[in-house]
Amino acid sequence: MPVDREVELKFTCRAADMAAVLAAAPPGRDETRELIGVYFDTPDRDLQKAGATLRVRDSNGLRTQTLKLGAGLIRAEHEAPIEGLAPDPRRGPLAKLLPRGACLRPVFNVQVTRRQRTVCFHNARIELALDVGKVTCGERTSPIGEVELELKDGPASALFDLARELSAAAPLDLAFDSKAARGQALMAGEGPALRPSGQIELAAAVTVGGAFQAVARQALAQMADAAATLRDAPQAEAVHRLRVGARRFRGALKTFRPALAGSQEVEAGLRWLGRSCDLARNLDAFAEETLQPAPGGRRRRGRAQLRATLEAARRCAREGVTATVSSARFRALMIGALAWIETGDWRGGAVARAPLPAYADKALKQHLKTVLKRGRAARDARGLAGDAARHRLRIAAKTLRYAAEALSGLYRKKPAERFLRRVRGLQDVLGQLNDLATAEPLMAGLALSPDAAFAAGELLATRAAEAPRLIAEATHRLRKLGRAERFWDR
Repeated sequence: MPVDREVELKFTCRAADMAAVLAAAPPGRDETRELIGVYFDTPDRDLQKAGATLRVRDSNGLRTQTLKLGAGLIRAEHEAPIEGLAPDPRRGPLAKLLPRGACLRPVFNVQVTRRQRTVCFHNARIELALDVGKVTCGERTSPIGEVELELKDGPASALFDLARELSAAAPLDLAFDSKAARGQALMAGEGPALRPSGQIELAAAVTVGGAFQAVARQALAQMADAAATLRDAPQAEAVHRLRVGARRFRGALKTFRPALAGSQEVEAGLRWLGRSCDLARNLDAFAEETLQPAPGGRRRRGRAQLRATLEAARRCAREGVTATVSSARFRALMIGALAWIETGDWRGGAVARAPLPAYADKALKQHLKTVLKRGRAARDARGLAGDAARHRLRIAAKTLRYAAEALSGLYRKKPAERFLRRVRGLQDVLGQLNDLATAEPLMAGLALSPDAAFAAGELLATRAAEAPRLIAEATHRLRKLGRAERFWDR
């Protein structure tokens, strides 16, 4: 079974737009095929747990067994022709992934009509495939409309250059889920998006640049995942996940900044995206943390009017975020960010090629130092005072948290978890104080009736009374963080 490295970009695309994609593509001979792929795993999902997928595909009577390892842009691929309907466990590394005596069985299948063209573009040979079909698992199905670009040979930068050209001709939304991942989601009874992000596994031998790529890819995948959900069915959780993905990416840029160059365009795009989400996030936070749990007020009519106005504003803000992630600017940001991660000149720098462990120690130490320094700057006789100073402290705590979560796999598990609990606790309290600070201008920006304005004032006064307690708690949690064991000390 020959081994190859599959380098592929995947986009979701409406069937109605695929003719425009083909028209914009470089010339080549088209081939249309009906593909039926049956995916296999053990009853205990041993292949899925190992990050592998096993497929037997029938194409015009020819059957091929394919084992793929890994996820994202580059995956190891082991492929071989077979004669029967079932996979051969003796082929390639498959036997090493299976427990002794394990039984492989079909778990879902994929049926697509593929229109395929191999093109020459910017000194590269690229396979363009347009797939329309469905994934089926039992009674559940999920439609497929995808454009795939697979690099056969030549520079990877050509793959992104072609993606940009095609995306200008038709809306192509970057996707990280493979057909196998969609099938696995159907098996679990989940939708195609908003599944939890797993822990990033970083080996001690990884370079600084390799670690950044792993963290940034995961953040970008989370953004793509949330954007797909918003385009399909806008919801508050999708806005939250989109925003967190962008913040994790920005946090990675801070943590790995000495290794990076040329990130200005990506950073500007992430700031734009974050600002596009701010109003929706603040309205959701007020509705879910202030209005919804509040006891009945003296003017129930005003509370009902406030709720109705707020819900209308939330829907409008969410539609604004959906328009953002449906825009050409967002598509360009996603392609440009991934291109910079995978092909940017920064990868050749000395820091990017350096071993990760010593760099990680230093980065975590510096992030904690920044948190404690900003904590001292924000403290007065009453504790952590001043909205602006607390906001700067909150951002530093969030950056520390994202860095510690990303790098914790290099260290002992229990000390890292104890440290992270303290960081998260501080960040949560600072987040509540930030919500208090933004609530009043948020309500002032809504066209509230007199009764609704009275109800909003009543709620704001109740929440404002909590500020001294929250400031005291944040001060206490900051002290505890300062005394916490530095899990990166070796």
